[in-house]
Amino acid sequence: MAHHENGTLPKTDEGMGHERFLQLKQGKYSDGHPLDEVQYLECKLILKPDRFIAAKVFFEYGELARQTAKEFGIDFSSKGITLKPQVREVEFFDTADFRLYNNAFILRQRVTYEDGFPAGDPEIVFKFRHPEMQKAADLDVRPQIAGHYRIKFKAEALPLKDQVGSYRLLFSHNAQFPLSQEPEGAHAFLSGLVRMFPALDSLKLAGDDQLALVNGAIVEEILQDLGTFDFGHGVTADVNIAIWRERGTHKPLCGEFAFQAKFTRRDELHEKAMQRCRQFFIALQTTGRDWLSLGTTKTGLVYRMNGNPPQAHE
Repeated sequence: MAHHENGTLPKTDEGMGHERFLQLKQGKYSDGHPLDEVQYLECKLILKPDRFIAAKVFFEYGELARQTAKEFGIDFSSKGITLKPQVREVEFFDTADFRLYNNAFILRQRVTYEDGFPAGDPEIVFKFRHPEMQKAADLDVRPQIAGHYRIKFKAEALPLKDQVGSYRLLFSHNAQFPLSQEPEGAHAFLSGLVRMFPALDSLKLAGDDQLALVNGAIVEEILQDLGTFDFGHGVTADVNIAIWRERGTHKPLCGEFAFQAKFTRRDELHEKAMQRCRQFFIALQTTGRDWLSLGTTKTGLVYRMNGNPPQAHE
């Protein structure tokens, strides 16, 4: 699959399921561990926030997606789904000059709420996100912590930045773990973060490089599960929709519709199923054009809140 420098794809591309889509060069990290391989495919549409005035709107967009999917023979099951959005709090941390984001790194903390109270340990996610799959794979994102962590390597499909009718890819190489597993104060200063994540060694350090909330923003995420797409040949994807609001002011930032398939081996992504996935993803951009917000990501919106756009790779 041919990649353009900005992560876009030619419109004549054969589809997301072709083997070349996930073909990595063989390699190892410094300790001999094989390179991580992509095991998730997530398709995302950033939506305008103005329509999200009530929870029922989640299902309205879900019905639009269901009808569009039906045109391509894609089954959609919402069995057991009820209108009960989940509330999560999302925070991003960076230096004042956005040293992490400008170098394609993201540091995020997320807290899930149940019945108005935090549920469980806050989750820390450290990610390297880049349009070049090999570059994303080559970077060892494993944290130097004593506790457990999880690695997730995802291919993320988004619309082109300035038009509907095709898609571009970002590759997100993530490490995630509960906050309680992090050394105390490790993300108060960039130097502490570098000790925890050696992948950051290339960043220029200064003794007082503090990490703080990006633009002072705490995001409130309202997330609703919608069900599951079945693309055939054993390829299924969980579907959800969310709105992001700035906590305190409740200013809406954006909505997002997403569906994600997990796989262990490349050959699990049957070509015909992925062709249906690609066709549906492109068609939904058109049928839901009035909902669509092009040219950004959720993270990008938070970084641009105060009119100081960083130089990101997404």
